[in-house]
Amino acid sequence: MYQLYYFPINASMAPHFILEELEVDFELVKVDRNSNAQKSKEYLALNPAGRIPTLVDNGQPIFESPAICIHLSETNPSSNLIPEIGSPDRALFFQWLMYLTNTIQAELMVYFYPEKHTTDSKDAACIIQAQEERITEMFGLLDKELEGKDYLVGDSLSACDFFLFMLAVWADELKRPPLSFKNLSGYLKKLAKRDSVVRVCKKEGLSLADYE
Repeated sequence: MYQLYYFPINASMAPHFILEELEVDFELVKVDRNSNAQKSKEYLALNPAGRIPTLVDNGQPIFESPAICIHLSETNPSSNLIPEIGSPDRALFFQWLMYLTNTIQAELMVYFYPEKHTTDSKDAACIIQAQEERITEMFGLLDKELEGKDYLVGDSLSACDFFLFMLAVWADELKRPPLSFKNLSGYLKKLAKRDSVVRVCKKEGLSLADYE
């Protein structure tokens, strides 16, 4: 059985989607960010970075959300959540997963925590404004990519789709949120109907009313 150390609507959401999609046995272990439990001695023994999530697979802890997504996809090949070696879609899978995590997620972290990226608190509002413009452009790029497509990579669901859904949830309070883009909106609303997404959102306390 897998153990997923998580916190609701956190970076653990994408692995949580995948575990539900796989329909495998797993245990959710809540790490209470509100009490800084991710910095506890017990948690740091699993994840020395002190961040959420961590997956434990047969006693082996694995951290970093995209790494967990790749691991779950590759160790459950029948799920087809990652293109097989030799497929031209495999390079695109890694391209888009890296774009989602190294570019969009990274920029969202600056947007949400501007005080960590300046030594002068007066800069925070300017950082937020600049980040919102950058992130909106990135979702615009994805909107163009999704024109006429049901999935981000190839013709079938992949871990990239779950990762993008997670980031779209995080960005839903932007002045121009992901649901305001035509192609991206249709894509997200289709994903929101998947049983795995519905189950995760119910467990994590996220309403899908906006995606109906």
